[in-house]
Amino acid sequence: MKAIRFISIISILFLFFSASVQAQCKAFAKKECLPELAPYTHDGNYHAAILVEGEEAELYKTFYSDMDYRVVVMGEGKLPAVEFKIMDENKNILYSNKDNNYARSWDFKLEASKQLKMVIKVSTFNKPGDVPASGCVAIMFGFKVKK
Repeated sequence: MKAIRFISIISILFLFFSASVQAQCKAFAKKECLPELAPYTHDGNYHAAILVEGEEAELYKTFYSDMDYRVVVMGEGKLPAVEFKIMDENKNILYSNKDNNYARSWDFKLEASKQLKMVIKVSTFNKPGDVPASGCVAIMFGFKVKK
């Protein structure tokens, strides 16, 4: 019976800690990334996750024709450079910020509506045996309707 209570308490603490970390990550996205979208209109979604050096994440998003877009990808200050690539359905790389000195944003427009895949990767700079850095990585999207 005590083991069940202990496991329940650990589970509750884990959920509380996870929610707290996600809230901090969302706050980072709002405070640091949202201003980088200007003069684009934020799409209202906050995509953020805790990543560790060398870790990769994927995100799929649909973009529509006749609109200008800006994507912003930022990592917390303690993280090394954050690389992001945007690919089409055939895995053709449309943009890689690695080729642009790890720029934090990219402005683009599409001739036709399509779903694109984003791959985000935190670079590594630690030596083997060092504890890898971890922190929040936020991805935000803004748009402008073409006139």
